Amino acid sequence: MSNTEKFSGKAAIYAQFRPNYPEALIRDLINEHNLDKSSVIADIGSGTGILTRQLVEHDLRVKAVEPNTDMRHVAESSLGTNPLFTSVAGMAEHTTLQDGSVDLITVAQAFHWFDPETFKEECRRILKKEGQVVLVWNSRIPDASLIQESEKICEQFCPDFDGFSGGLDHVSSRFKTFFQDGKYQCKTYDHPLYYHLEEFIGRHLSASYAPKEPDLNYLLYIEALTRLFQKYSIDDLITFPNMTRSYSGQV
Repeated sequence: MSNTEKFSGKAAIYAQFRPNYPEALIRDLINEHNLDKSSVIADIGSGTGILTRQLVEHDLRVKAVEPNTDMRHVAESSLGTNPLFTSVAGMAEHTTLQDGSVDLITVAQAFHWFDPETFKEECRRILKKEGQVVLVWNSRIPDASLIQESEKICEQFCPDFDGFSGGLDHVSSRFKTFFQDGKYQCKTYDHPLYYHLEEFIGRHLSASYAPKEPDLNYLLYIEALTRLFQKYSIDDLITFPNMTRSYSGQV
């Protein structure tokens, strides 16, 4: 299965249960990159439009580039009437955007799916002079007991699991080869998440590696997650240890 198709059939649950990004991150993007209504942002691998929506809500023009039809249609159904939003059926390595047409590129929860070298060349083509790329992840805090136990559950019931975010959301060597001269700025934001049981399970089922109905492990996965929720929840609410990381620089 190609990376483009790994989220087919998961668009609705992804849109419902995946978290957004801290407002502090959005404010930093605007201030540090001098963004205003005249700016054009390309949100590459935009999925169901989680980051796209936050940018548009700050009166920024966004070209949301997404190859997966299901994911793209969800974004179009919720944002399609907003004149600041443009949906683009394209790939990270071939966005179809015009040369030198973009002030800033954002990539939220998607860079680990791209071919980094080909994507770098595409960024150079579509960015204006001095334009930058910002890579963003919501990342589980790995030394938290809840996260460690959920990882074991994923290893047991998800045959395609190879680490959260493919294990690449904080690998510095990956960024040093991507950004120009290995120079980039890394910022972290506290962003704990709070889930009821349905949301906790939905968050896990939205992952590309999670089993789907009628997979053999589907119900077993849910049962294991339910037990984990019951172990750590207080008053039917669980705190999910999470931080948001951003990496920005020229390419």
